[in-house]
Order: sequence, then C-alpha cells, then structure tokens
Amino acid sequence: MAKKAVASLQKGEGRAFAKVIKMVKSPKTGAYSFQEEMVHNDKVKEHLAK
Repeated sequence: MAKKAVASLQKGEGRAFAKVIKMVKSPKTGAYSFQEEMVHNDKVKEHLAK
C-alpha cells in the first residue's frame, strides 16, 4: 500500500506538497523528537517559522 500512496503523490497535485520534518524539544524531558507533516510548497517557510 505504501507504494500506491507514494506513486499518487508524484502525479498531478502531489508535487505541490512537501514533507517537512521538524525537530522539536520536549519541555518536560528535554529530549528531541521529530514531527513530520505534509505542507503545501507555498507554506513551507511559514510552517518552519512557528
């Protein structure tokens, strides 16, 4: 199933989105974790500025 999802993102409107991986520090433990989201190409800089 994963191949179908990836293949559908490469056709048509799928190229208008980017997968953004952001490193977030936990205030409770101090450990870092990674947060992944699909964001439209026009809004990538706004998403990373948060």
